[in-house]
Amino acid sequence: MGSESHQLHIFFFPFMAPGHMIPMIDMAKMFAMRGCKSTLIATPHDEPTFLRSIAKPKDLGFDINVVTVTLPLKDVGLPEDCGSLSKITTMEMRMTFVRAVMMLDRQIELLIEKLAPDCLISDIFLPWTTEIAAKFGIPRLVFHGTSAFSMAGIECVRLYQPHKKVSCDSEPFIIPNFPGEITLCKMQMQDLVREENELAKFFNAVKDSEKTSFGVVMNSFYELEPAYADHYRTFLGIRSWFVGPLSLCNKETEDKAHRGNEASIDQHECLKWLDSKQPNSVIYICFGSTTNFNAAQLHEIAVGLEASGQQFIWVVKKDPNAEEGKEEWLPDGHESRIRNKDLIIRGWAPQALILDHEATGGFVTHCGWNSILEAVAAGVPMVTWPVAAEQFYNEKLVTQVLKIGVDIGVKQGVISFGDSVKSERVEEAVKRVLVGEEAEEMRRRAKALAEMARGAVEEGGSSWSDLGALIQELKSHRLAHTKKI
Repeated sequence: MGSESHQLHIFFFPFMAPGHMIPMIDMAKMFAMRGCKSTLIATPHDEPTFLRSIAKPKDLGFDINVVTVTLPLKDVGLPEDCGSLSKITTMEMRMTFVRAVMMLDRQIELLIEKLAPDCLISDIFLPWTTEIAAKFGIPRLVFHGTSAFSMAGIECVRLYQPHKKVSCDSEPFIIPNFPGEITLCKMQMQDLVREENELAKFFNAVKDSEKTSFGVVMNSFYELEPAYADHYRTFLGIRSWFVGPLSLCNKETEDKAHRGNEASIDQHECLKWLDSKQPNSVIYICFGSTTNFNAAQLHEIAVGLEASGQQFIWVVKKDPNAEEGKEEWLPDGHESRIRNKDLIIRGWAPQALILDHEATGGFVTHCGWNSILEAVAAGVPMVTWPVAAEQFYNEKLVTQVLKIGVDIGVKQGVISFGDSVKSERVEEAVKRVLVGEEAEEMRRRAKALAEMARGAVEEGGSSWSDLGALIQELKSHRLAHTKKI
């Protein structure tokens, strides 16, 4: 077979956390649906999730597979059950986990040697893979699991350091050389930009590897954030392709239900409950896979939700230090009062299915990019409650630029317990996003964005075209490399 007709083979290597793995699996599906051979790299801990997620496209004949690498957890002093970042609660353990992941270098090299991929797409948190790809003469693309808005905003703060010119942590500053007069304060910034520590050094390595990589793949679409996509590409000079929303490659109910971990509730039971509700009458509350609220904060949320009088689905991740079987955060008689009216899911929820249902009218979110993009694709307005990482940037995009959400008012991010929010603020925010003229206006804007999102991934759309251009460029690179040899 000649080089021109060679099937492009791409390795997809996600970081071991649900928010990083789920979109990478979707991206591997999307490439496979466009005629490429996709190989996902997983750990034995995550392999069942990967296999379940790709079962249908594989049955349909798309060329998509999973290979495994083993994390040396014992070598760095972590227990064997810490196979994913979502199981780790302290920053020190997180950095230890990152060190364990860095020790996969030799296993990755052996896989590339054996399977000879034409390209490696790896997570932003795997900067060392740029050198491995270069060693084998293949391009490495960085996968950014967030928005151009947040990536460009973080880079402008890093370059111009406006936070060093304010008098206190709560004093706002405008992000320099950034569209839209967006303000932040030091309390809302990532520790990795604010402080000189191990995490900051790691982030610098991430930025350096990005500059020497082939380019960046973004889970976003141009129409969502055009000014920031242009800023990222032109002002910051980073080659990038916008190929999202990646979640929209899952069109059927079963596909959406099988994304991520096994759901803690039967999907049919969940859909049946939603079917019994009026359109736009339910608020969905979920804070992602790594946020842990303590009992006091869970209690405030419960009281606020009940006081709002709105129906809800609430995904609860309990305080890991709480005694097993005890849920003292629930107000007296709460469960009996909400029975049949509301739904509490303890564990993993089929989020895409819930957001896509016409009964879901609002979403209380931690502002992780996957959650925001899934809400945008479903046309659902948001209550923003950021807790860590780039989530305060994402909040600004939702509330100030897109105007499809209201903020709950948190001023600082703490991933374990967050910035304490009282029940009255929960009640007010939920009502604002579900009921009244303001809610209707946000919903109209959200529905218009959802139409744009669907159009972007359809044939001829902006994301469809960007993905096609990237595939063509990778084929040309391979052909040029083959001729040199």
